[in-house]
Amino acid sequence: MSSTAVNEGSDRLKQYLATQTVEASLVRPGQEMPTVPLAAAALGVSAGQIVKSILFEGKKDRGVIVLAIAPGDVRVSAGKVGSAAGVSQLKLASPDTVLRATGYAVGGVPPVGHATQVSVVVDSRVLEHPFVFGGGGDEHHMLRITPQDIVRLTAARVADVVAEPEPRPAS
Repeated sequence: MSSTAVNEGSDRLKQYLATQTVEASLVRPGQEMPTVPLAAAALGVSAGQIVKSILFEGKKDRGVIVLAIAPGDVRVSAGKVGSAAGVSQLKLASPDTVLRATGYAVGGVPPVGHATQVSVVVDSRVLEHPFVFGGGGDEHHMLRITPQDIVRLTAARVADVVAEPEPRPAS
């Protein structure tokens, strides 16, 4: 992949941020960040400050799209996301749907600046941090942004969308 193709998503995100009143910046740690723990280590922050942007689509109506933004160290409940967004029967969106709806490939989806207007639900735990790091448009960049700016720029609903821990079987 050429460096032009690699930076296309982050360049598009930079252009979006330049048009907004926002305290945000793109960071390129220069290390591989395929997991939340590796991203947190590369940035010197807690895993809870790494946020993931997970796109869901309707099981029956694929035109229903909801983006959940949650701490990277938790599992997200599709049912809770649907309840918060006022829709039912959500499933993880396909990579093609993610690219079409957000303009970014899986692994680089930022919490703001999407290609289409999508319904967004931010987990309440995200607001516990003064700033968080989310996808930066590609796999090499991270976006440093305040949770309040995520909520404002996306007109997000704030709710608890974290899945309850799986009960451990008795030994």
